[in-house]
Amino acid sequence: MSYDFISVVFKTIHDSVHQRKSSRIDLNIKLNQLKLFFNKSSIKLVVSFLGIFISYLIFGIIQESIVKGIYGKNDKFTFILSLVFSLCIFNAIVSKIILIVRKSHRDTTPSVMYAFVSFTYLFAMLSSNYALEFVSYPMQVLGKSAKPVPVMLLGVLLARKRYPLRKYLYVLLIVFGVILFMYKEPKETAKALDEGEIFGIGEFLLFVSLIFDGLTGGIQDRIREKHKVQAYHMMFSMNLWSCLWSFIGVLATGEFYGFIDFLQTYPNTISNILLLGLTGAIGQNFIFLTIEWFGPLTCSIVTTTRKFFTILCSVFIFGNLLTVRQTCATILVFLGLFLEEIHGKKKH
Repeated sequence: MSYDFISVVFKTIHDSVHQRKSSRIDLNIKLNQLKLFFNKSSIKLVVSFLGIFISYLIFGIIQESIVKGIYGKNDKFTFILSLVFSLCIFNAIVSKIILIVRKSHRDTTPSVMYAFVSFTYLFAMLSSNYALEFVSYPMQVLGKSAKPVPVMLLGVLLARKRYPLRKYLYVLLIVFGVILFMYKEPKETAKALDEGEIFGIGEFLLFVSLIFDGLTGGIQDRIREKHKVQAYHMMFSMNLWSCLWSFIGVLATGEFYGFIDFLQTYPNTISNILLLGLTGAIGQNFIFLTIEWFGPLTCSIVTTTRKFFTILCSVFIFGNLLTVRQTCATILVFLGLFLEEIHGKKKH
């Protein structure tokens, strides 16, 4: 009887071990199938698109609600330097975590190059965010979409580059669309003349932001050519230096204390800033992944599509209605952008 009992026990243990082995094999098979599924180009493209689209869609909505919102009776958020400082912190943390997880090699790029490029990168962000205090969100997004314009101008003037005729035509289409969008009706022009502002502060800040974007892109290209730096190293170092520059600015201007007082008065803003930083960092990560998986052309098309839908969301959610002229101008700008991305970047 004891022998039968021992046999039953051993059989039970054997069956249990066999089941565990089978379940582990099944789990490994399922994990491998899942890995193969997500390694498919079509799935990667969907993941990239949704990552960029959802992250920056939420980012745009929160950014507009923070900067354009009314707090209390008539208070407004004016602490743009502190806001950008917060965004740089999030970007630096997320990129550092990715570098640790990926166990990337050491970056050999001189710190002085990152210090300089982070300065232009920071001023581009500051200018575009300050512009939002004076122009509508659709105007800001559309203005920032005209980035190929300064890139081409700086390429022609400084780098002595030559572009095919069709690239000039696509960029002219973008410029015409932006001018058409910014055009003021006779009544608006009369009002602007009375206030001494035909070309407003917001438009000027967008122009400055585009210039700094062009400079940033040029320096980044030079860093990539000379030092073969990985994207996440650049993301981390640029944002780390931007944290330093913006922190100095926050302390030097005394904005830091006003920012803390504002957060204490309106604590709901803290969660909005945290979500803004998180979505911005996640969106930037998906941009780098898209470039790594599919190249800059696909990434540019995805981000351009995202900007178009961001404008639509701003129209429907915040009531930033567009006139027929502005709608046509928006279509012209994005048509020029798509043509420039698809045909303008082919090798010649």
